[in-house]
Amino acid sequence: MSSFGKRIRMATVIFSSGLVVSHLVWGQGATSGLHSDAKERARIVLSQPLSKLDGDHLKVVLVEVNYGPGEASSPHSHPCAVIGYVVEGTLRTQVKGELEMTYKAGESFYEAPNGVHLISANASSTEPARLLAYLICDHDTPLSVDVSKNIDPKETAR
Repeated sequence: MSSFGKRIRMATVIFSSGLVVSHLVWGQGATSGLHSDAKERARIVLSQPLSKLDGDHLKVVLVEVNYGPGEASSPHSHPCAVIGYVVEGTLRTQVKGELEMTYKAGESFYEAPNGVHLISANASSTEPARLLAYLICDHDTPLSVDVSKNIDPKETAR
């Protein structure tokens, strides 16, 4: 796919996400008498307090991550807070010091800034997996930092 096509696709994802967020906000703000089906239409999927942010250089980045069957990322860290939403398939993930978790399509998770992501992998060897990662940053920084050189291989063993 050309870089123009990738930009169009990302713009479409960002625009669509904005529509979803605005729809959820509208649904949560509706009075109970006006829309009796609002609870079925919108639900809070994740609520997480954020670490203290400077506020002078806030930005939000939405990244679509695709894993082919059996694919995985090398150990890495995100300087920004991450909210992940699994769109398709099943994802295995583990942040250093936490238990390994498996998330299915429709599930969300939170990662604190600077946590070392030991495992980020498609849990299936036959089906693709896709997630949307919302990164909330208060400064310009790389979205992901490779830390595989600093990780003991025993930490990533299953």
